[in-house]
Amino acid sequence: MPTRRAKLFPTPDDAETAFYEAFERGDLAAMMAVWAEADSVVCVHPRGPRLVGFDAVRDSWAQIFAGGGTQLRVRATDVRRFDGNSVAVHALVEVLTSPAQPGAQGQSVCATNVYELTDGGWRMVVHHATPMPEPEPPAETAPAPSHTLH
Repeated sequence: MPTRRAKLFPTPDDAETAFYEAFERGDLAAMMAVWAEADSVVCVHPRGPRLVGFDAVRDSWAQIFAGGGTQLRVRATDVRRFDGNSVAVHALVEVLTSPAQPGAQGQSVCATNVYELTDGGWRMVVHHATPMPEPEPPAETAPAPSHTLH
């Protein structure tokens, strides 16, 4: 029986789908099957430090999933794909919601996922996520611009 590590992802979209499915299930083995097993992989969780290397990335996901209790639903929206022959970059918005709080507004996170074509199929090499900035309150009386700068 093949291991999860041996699973092939024939396209970057297949790897991305597996990433978000593993995220929602809190499945560490499935999550790490998506990542390239390399010292050069990079992961930045929202408001977190820059993690470099497969072991550091695995440890961070293990800590996130150990929190267990509340699983999240993650919906990728506004996806922009830049797919090349051996590298793919997906810039998107993750909308995170909790099934325990139906009707609650989700938290939006800007994410960039980078995939590389390896001998084992497409694998994630970078995941960088940061909270969306809070919208600025509307100005009460904003003066009309006098001219266009660009």
